[in-house]
Order: sequence, then structure tokens, then C-alpha cells
Amino acid sequence: MMRDMYERLALLDRQIARYDDLIQQVHKASPASQRLEKIRGVGPMIATAVIAAAGSASEFSNGRQFAAWLGLTPRQHSSGGKDRLFGITKRGNGYLRMLLVHGARSVVQQAAKHTDKLSRWILEVQARRGTNVAVVALANKIARTIWVLLARGQEYAPPA
Repeated sequence: MMRDMYERLALLDRQIARYDDLIQQVHKASPASQRLEKIRGVGPMIATAVIAAAGSASEFSNGRQFAAWLGLTPRQHSSGGKDRLFGITKRGNGYLRMLLVHGARSVVQQAAKHTDKLSRWILEVQARRGTNVAVVALANKIARTIWVLLARGQEYAPPA
């Protein structure tokens, strides 16, 4: 029984390695995917998944619509001039949202080791609102940056 489970795990490891190789091949063949990889928190898996799901992202008129499509914007229940914002909507593509949040989490964990503008912003949000809010805020910012690179075909220029 243990041998069967070990063989099954070995098979799964080989399949995962094969899919990782396929993702790398698609990533290397796509200039748009390589542009996205330059963003902190975005790797080949996130870049290829976003391009597969959103294409050129030109159907969105701005980055906020793209982030809302991913479910990374606050849920609203506002009336009478009172804005009431809650947690993220969690609508849209849950897989892409999960990938972006995990990528953002890795950047937030490393922010204390850096002194650039983005890291300072992350630390300020984290001190004011907490780690999880900072992670989702960064995921939203990454999604909006991805929209700019895809919809306008620009190269990534990190903040100074």
C-alpha cells in the first residue's frame, strides 16, 4: 500500500514538472508574458495565466475595471452620500485572484528588506491597516499595472 502511494506521488511529481516546463515554454514564446514578469510578484505562472484569461485586456477601459473583474476591489453598499466599503468582492476569476494575492504576499514579506518607493508604500499600508489588507491592496496595484502593460503595450518601468 505504501509503495502504491509512493508511486502515485512520483507520477504526480513528474506530471507537475512536465506542466512547469510547458508553462516556461509558453512564457518564453510570449513577449507580453515576459513584459509582465518584470513586475515584482509576477512570475511565469501568473503572467501566462493572466494572458490566457484576459488576452490583451483591451476590453477593459481602465485598470480599475480589470481589478474589479478579478474581484480585487472593495464591495460597496453606499447610499445617501455615505460610502460604505467592505472586503473584496471575490467575484470574477478566483484562480487569477489567488495567484495575484500569493504573488503580492511574497512581495509584502520582503518589503522590510527594501527601501524603494513600493516597499515604503507597502510598509505604510501594513502599519495602518494590517498585513492582509496590504497584500490585497498590492494585488490590486499589480492587477492595474498588468492592465497598463497589456492594454497599452508598454514596457514596465518600476517606481523610483
